[in-house]
Amino acid sequence: MSDQVANALPPRILLGVNVDHIATLRQARGTRFPDPVQAALVSEEAGADGITMHLREDRRHIQDRDIELAMQMLNTRLNLEMAVVEEMITLAERLKPANVCLVPEKREELTTEGGLDVVGGAERIREACQRLTAAGCEVSLFIDPEPDQIQAAFDAGAPVIELHTGTWIEASRHEADVELARIAAAAEMAHALGMTVNAGHGLHYHNVEDIAAMPWFHELNIGHAIISRAALTGLGEAVREMKRLMVQARAFSTFERQD
Repeated sequence: MSDQVANALPPRILLGVNVDHIATLRQARGTRFPDPVQAALVSEEAGADGITMHLREDRRHIQDRDIELAMQMLNTRLNLEMAVVEEMITLAERLKPANVCLVPEKREELTTEGGLDVVGGAERIREACQRLTAAGCEVSLFIDPEPDQIQAAFDAGAPVIELHTGTWIEASRHEADVELARIAAAAEMAHALGMTVNAGHGLHYHNVEDIAAMPWFHELNIGHAIISRAALTGLGEAVREMKRLMVQARAFSTFERQD
C-alpha cells in the first residue's frame, strides 16, 4: 500500500446504528412506545456517529413521522434507507436527509436480501442519484461485493457504496474465508475509484472485528445485533424498576386494607 493511498484512508471507523427494530416493537402493539427517535437519541449519546432508518413502502416499522422528527432532533445525521421508487425519491427531495442509501426492497422479505442490482437498473439508479444529489443528499448504494456492481455504482454517480456483508456471514466455515476476501477486494477496488466505502447487514459482536479491521471502510451500519443485546443487557434493570414501582405503590397506598 503506497503512502499516498494510505493517507487517503479513513482516519477512524464510524458506527451507524439502525433503530428499525425499536419501531418493529412499537408497531407490533400499535402503541406510541418504544419510540425509535428516542432510541436514536440514546444511541447518539452512547457514541453512535449516525442513525439509520429504513422507511419501507409498506411502513412495517419506521413511519414518516419518525423520519421527520429524527431530522429535527438528531445532533449527528440521518441515513435514510429507501427503495428506488418515485414515492421515496420525492419524499427525500422534500425532507433532504444528510444521507440516503438506496436498497432493494421486496414486500415479502423479512429484511433486505442481497444488494441492489445497479447493473440491471443503471438508468433508473443514475437518475435517482442525480435527483437526490441535487437535493443536497449524499447518496449511497447498497450493493453486493462484486466488481461489476461497484463499477456500475461509480458510473451512476454514487459517491458512497455500502457493501452487503450478509453472504459472508451466512457462508459455511470453509467458504467464509473466500467471502471475506471478496469483501476486502471489493472495498479496496471501490476505495481506489475514490468512493467512500461502508458495510452492513448481519454484523454482530462476534464478527464485526473482521470487517472493522479493514482499512478501507468508513462506516459500519448495525442494528439487529445492538437492539438484541440491549433487550437482554437492559432487561434486568427494566424488571427491577417495574418491581420497585409496584412495591413502592403498595407500601404507600392510601387504600384501606380489607382483611
